[in-house]
Amino acid sequence: MEIKAPNPAGGVLRGLRSEGMWPIFILLVAGGLVLGFGLLAEEVVEGDTTGFDRAVLMAFRSAGDPTNPIGPPWLEEMGRDVTSLGSFAFLAFVSVAAVGYLLITRKRWYAALVAIAVAGGEAISTLLKVAFDRPRPDVIHSARVFTASFPSGHAMLSAVTFLTLGALLAKATPDHRVKAYFVSIALFLTIMVGLSRVYLGVHYPTDVLAGWCVGSAWAILCWSVIRWAEQRRGR
Repeated sequence: MEIKAPNPAGGVLRGLRSEGMWPIFILLVAGGLVLGFGLLAEEVVEGDTTGFDRAVLMAFRSAGDPTNPIGPPWLEEMGRDVTSLGSFAFLAFVSVAAVGYLLITRKRWYAALVAIAVAGGEAISTLLKVAFDRPRPDVIHSARVFTASFPSGHAMLSAVTFLTLGALLAKATPDHRVKAYFVSIALFLTIMVGLSRVYLGVHYPTDVLAGWCVGSAWAILCWSVIRWAEQRRGR
């Protein structure tokens, strides 16, 4: 008779679901991310992150020519390609395509989720940029910029869009390995877009960290509200 080793992580997750604690856990995670953003914002406003931001930013610049990012020209071009995945235009195309598909397949709650998450994320990003009005890094940028620096709009919107779509794809399959794959891809794309912003010199690392915090928190909250509304409607 084969004895299977217990899975503590699985037991904890099953316990959270069975006892109705999952929504509370999700809200705690979102609250922690918002708190992280608040702490970052306070440090940025007080100027306490200047040394860290400068050190990381310059680590991505060429020692012989600090006006250019490290690496050969093709790497810089790749950085611009990657950063475009977090642009408003690309994410808008992806979001509209996803909403259209969800409406065609009569998944209206999830179509609303994508629309609210992305549109709301863009609005929050714009308001925060106006409120903090942080200047961009004083290095030669490898990409054109038109807005304030804090938080990073690319990092925030890529987190919102990729994590929301990753969660939807994960929900569509019962296989936990496939679920983990979809979520991992969403996280990978989000991280790469954020790193590309620092690499190109258009954002400080704290801009990107703040964008990840707010974007992830907003995606989690939107997902939780839509799932709650869908469950109540199902009852």
